Amino acid sequence: MDKLKKVLSGQDQEDRSGLAEVVDASSLSWGTRIKGFIICFVAGVLCSLLGVGLLWIPRKGTVLFAVFYTLGNVASLGSTIFLMGPLKQLKRMFEPTRLIATIVMLLCLALTLCAAFWWHNKGLALVFCLLQFFAMTWYSLSFIPFARDAVKKCFSACLS
Repeated sequence: MDKLKKVLSGQDQEDRSGLAEVVDASSLSWGTRIKGFIICFVAGVLCSLLGVGLLWIPRKGTVLFAVFYTLGNVASLGSTIFLMGPLKQLKRMFEPTRLIATIVMLLCLALTLCAAFWWHNKGLALVFCLLQFFAMTWYSLSFIPFARDAVKKCFSACLS
């Protein structure tokens, strides 16, 4: 647990800049970080589930679904900021192994809201929500060692 705490808080690095020390000095305690992560993640999951429930409302159901589902994904993604800190999270999001997944995920978040609010296209909003789900899943799998390879092997075995 201590190793995980050190890695996520960035304390495993030997040469530290002055900015990193200032950020660490003003950071939250480990217990507060875990609580913030859990609260934000659970709120994100609940927003996503609420969005799915609102999908079957006759009027404006798709718009509400798109908004709550997108807010849920943003909250779930934002929950990791409590574990790593905002700067380290942004750096890790745009590492070469996650770059495409991050761009697709952020693009789908924006396009979902555009399809729901400005284009008024229910089908397109649902497609972008589905793409949001797959992009977020692929992004999340990048943090688990060899998870992407296992998924690729599973799908190739199913298709052949």
